[in-house]
Amino acid sequence: MKTLIYIMALSVIFITACGNNNRLDRTTQTGVIKTVSDSAKNASRTTLFNLYFKLKNSFVADNDTDAANAAKEMIAAFAGFKANSLTPEQSKAFSEIKEDATEHVSHISANAGNIVHQREHFDMLSKDMYDLAKLTGTGQVIYVDHCPMYNHNKGALWLSEVKEIRNPYMGKAMPVCGKIQEELKL
Repeated sequence: MKTLIYIMALSVIFITACGNNNRLDRTTQTGVIKTVSDSAKNASRTTLFNLYFKLKNSFVADNDTDAANAAKEMIAAFAGFKANSLTPEQSKAFSEIKEDATEHVSHISANAGNIVHQREHFDMLSKDMYDLAKLTGTGQVIYVDHCPMYNHNKGALWLSEVKEIRNPYMGKAMPVCGKIQEELKL
């Protein structure tokens, strides 16, 4: 009888220990999966912002062809964005941003040779990218700049990776027109 109790006690200890070990493995595996998802989201987010900056810098240089090419790359980046690590609320907001932003980059990519029209869509795209920055964070410091003269003095914002004002709406005609309106450190 004593032997039976010892065997049962050892079995319980053994099963409990094995059960805890499995739980630790699942926790570790879940943590790894979450880290991979976060890395994928960060890579997708970084790609989108880097392409946006490439697009912005094309407008600073008054280069409508480079702007069209950067916009084509953004279309693919939005399509490949890894939204699976977003919460349901973030995912819904991202879908709305993606739909609107994709429309604007499509117009920019299709209108090389018409930089005025491209810049009109860049204005709206910049608002979408601002919303994306607020939604997902930026992973870097981003400056929200404002040009008071664009669109018949209605003004427009853009995002910049550098503190120096380089105006994408006025290009070479007025490259330093504008001011920093906000600094995002998300």
